[in-house]
Amino acid sequence: MNTTNYYQLFFKKFICNTILVFACVQLLAQNQQEIQIANEYLSKGEKPKALAAFQTLAKDFQNIAVIHNNYLNLMLDMSQFKQAEDYVEKIIKKDDRITYRLDLGVVYVRAGELAKADKYLKSIIKIQIEDVYKAKIIADYLASKNLVDYAVYSLQQARNVTNSPALFALELANLYRIQGKRTEMVNEYLDYVTQTPANSAYIKNLMQLLITKPEELQSLEQILLERVQQYQQSEIYADLIIWVNLQQKNFYGAFIQARAYDKRFRKENSKTLEIAQIALNNKDYSNADKAFSYVIKEFANTENYLPAQLGLIRTREAKVKKSFPVNKDSVRYLIAEYDKFCSRYPENSNAHEARLNQSLLKGYYLNELDSAVKDISKLIANPKVSLMLRNQAKMELGDVYLLKEEPWEATLLYSQVEKSQRETPLGYDAKLRNAKLSYYKGDFKLAQEHLDILKQATTREIANDAMDLSMRIKENTTFDTTGLSLRQFAHIELLIYQNKMDVAQKQLLNFENGKVLMRQAEAFLYGLIDVNTLVETEGEYIWVQLPPTRMNREIMDDYFWLQANLNMKQGKFKESISFLEKILTQFPDDVYADDAFFLQGDIYETQLADKVKAQEIFREFLNKFPGSVYAAEARKRFRSLRGDFAEEKIVN
Repeated sequence: MNTTNYYQLFFKKFICNTILVFACVQLLAQNQQEIQIANEYLSKGEKPKALAAFQTLAKDFQNIAVIHNNYLNLMLDMSQFKQAEDYVEKIIKKDDRITYRLDLGVVYVRAGELAKADKYLKSIIKIQIEDVYKAKIIADYLASKNLVDYAVYSLQQARNVTNSPALFALELANLYRIQGKRTEMVNEYLDYVTQTPANSAYIKNLMQLLITKPEELQSLEQILLERVQQYQQSEIYADLIIWVNLQQKNFYGAFIQARAYDKRFRKENSKTLEIAQIALNNKDYSNADKAFSYVIKEFANTENYLPAQLGLIRTREAKVKKSFPVNKDSVRYLIAEYDKFCSRYPENSNAHEARLNQSLLKGYYLNELDSAVKDISKLIANPKVSLMLRNQAKMELGDVYLLKEEPWEATLLYSQVEKSQRETPLGYDAKLRNAKLSYYKGDFKLAQEHLDILKQATTREIANDAMDLSMRIKENTTFDTTGLSLRQFAHIELLIYQNKMDVAQKQLLNFENGKVLMRQAEAFLYGLIDVNTLVETEGEYIWVQLPPTRMNREIMDDYFWLQANLNMKQGKFKESISFLEKILTQFPDDVYADDAFFLQGDIYETQLADKVKAQEIFREFLNKFPGSVYAAEARKRFRSLRGDFAEEKIVN
């Protein structure tokens, strides 16, 4: 072949191939356009038109991968079951991929041919399950088609064939969750965590999200108790039974299980000490006392001993503070206990914390303010004290200065911590204290500026406190732009904080009658008095009767709440309950409603020792306020008073 003929032949082939490619591109573009039209019909709800369009497209097998799901679902939605069956059988002959074969089973189910579907799907599953990967694909696909029972069957068969009892535990747990089979779900999670103990925290988080109802938690506890009895050397089950008791706030049960854990596994860090600290943080002082005492007895000569000793004193301190009115002899006893602890271990970090606690007791309860300032200042100056504790001590010193009526010293210390601990929980706490100080002084604008930042704080407790105070300021300054009532109220709160209870009580009574304390010049400025007005003086201030139009009745819910707490601290429990009742009758939908109801139960249980009445209140609380932040604690109190946390439930 000469060169000329070669180039002619090459040119002809090039032209033919170009025409062929161009034709294919045109055909593909045309198909894409037709597929788009079919999908548009479907999205508009024009099902007959969409069906006709898909039927035409299905004649070209190259379109199947693109149109299959929409086309098949459309036929099933339109009850075109025979057409759907013929279509799936036809494409299986050309492409027998597993999903197409499963789709035929889906068609049988939708057509109501359940026996046929059951036989068909199980036959496919049995053929494929020896391949674990395919068993997973089958289960996922069937679950996506809402055939969860068959998805479960697929994974169970794979287990049987491979003789792997824990295979697909997480996947099965999720399927059981969809089916609402809580017990089966829990057992799968437990099987999974047994095989992979490192994922214990992950499983706890999952169960915490999924198992929230009291009866579900009790069921989980029973399952774990059985497993602990069966597998007594399993550390993971021993840990989980402690965890589930904590979820129920059953700190006695958690203590007993932690004690058994410590005896069995003899870890370096005591699990009982951990539970003691959790119980203390949750104000279950009785069980915290038991747990700390156990650690002191059983873990002498270990690193657990000193924290347990300090924890026991802190627990007894909390008990004293919750016994109203606070007994000063008990406070002196606690100070002596802290002193003994510090004398034994003078430079230990636990001793530094003890010294701070001791100083605060002197300041708050014995009014030894100068001594408290001296001791805390010495602690702050000690280079051996951790930076965290020094900053905490600065904030506490600021509080003591507030007790001493030296607010400028207080705000200086708060601001130091706020600056040095920016964007940390300690820094947020310091900013909150500065906000409260501005509030006490009646500078609501500055307080609000602090609070607006704190509402975004990462610490939930601080964010909630900021939100509550911010709401109070907004509610009581919206219509009363002078803020006279709120300013008087904030001043009374400061008096209570400074333990000036008698003065606070007198001012509260005047406040209820519409009187506020202010400077005489300010009263003239607001037009509340004139030169002929007779006034009652109190130091450099005067009591001014607000006219009805200037009285802020919106603040009365806060007034009743403050009175309830003041009377409780003075040991006047019946009077306290009376003010709580006023909140519930006059402000039944108020933000204080659940607080007031819960506090009634707490007073009857812890102060009046009326267990029957307390149980009744907590039961009613759960019915009225199921979504309250106190709900978990109320449920725990109710169950405890009912006698649910009995020792026979405990495995030793």
